[in-house]
Amino acid sequence: MSPETPKARETRTKLLEGALRTLAEQGIAKTSARTVAAAAGVNQALVFYHFGTVDELLAAACRYGAQQAVDRYRERLAAVTSLSELLAVGREIHASERDGGHVALLGQLLAGAPTHAALGPATAAGLRLWIAEIEQVLTRVLVGTPVAEFVDPAGLARAVAASFVGIELYEGADAQGAEAALAALDQLAVLVAALEELGPVAQRAVRHRLRRAGR
Repeated sequence: MSPETPKARETRTKLLEGALRTLAEQGIAKTSARTVAAAAGVNQALVFYHFGTVDELLAAACRYGAQQAVDRYRERLAAVTSLSELLAVGREIHASERDGGHVALLGQLLAGAPTHAALGPATAAGLRLWIAEIEQVLTRVLVGTPVAEFVDPAGLARAVAASFVGIELYEGADAQGAEAALAALDQLAVLVAALEELGPVAQRAVRHRLRRAGR
C-alpha cells in the first residue's frame, strides 16, 4: 500500500472537520455524504473513497475531534496541582467546549450511537482519551492527601468524566440545574482542600476513621 500523499491527508482532514461541523450544526439525522462533502468543500465521492461508508467517516471524525480537544488542554491539565484546580479547569473546558459547539456535537454523537454501529465504540474511545488525562491528574494531586489510599484514580476519573458529560448535556434543558451540579463539585473540592490543611495528627485520625468506615 503506497503512503498517503499530502493532498490525500488534506482531503481526509477536510472531511473529518466537515463531518464534525455537520453533526454539530445540522444533527445526526441530516448528516450524509452529501452534507458532509458540502461542508468540507469536496466531491461527495471522496467520502467513500477515503472512508468506505458514512458511518466509518463519522467514527473517524469522533476520534479525531476528541484527540484535537484533548491536545488543546493537555498542557493546562498537566499544570494542575490540586483537586480544586482540576475542577476549575473543568469549568473552563466546559465553557469553552460549549461555546465552540462541541457540547452539541457530543449530544449528536450519543444520540446517533444506537443507530450507527460505529459511533458507539468511537465515542467511547474519545471519552477514554479524556479519562486517561484526568486519571493522570488525579493520581498526581491526591498523593499525600488523607483520601489517597481510599480512592481509585481510574474509577474516579471515569466518574468525573461521566459527570461532566451529563452536566454538559443537562445544561441544554436546565442551565440552573447544571450550574448547581458544578457548584456541588466545587464544594467537594473545598472539602478535600480542608482535609489537606489538617495537621499530621488530625490527618491520621481521618485516615483511621475512613479505614473503619471502609471495613
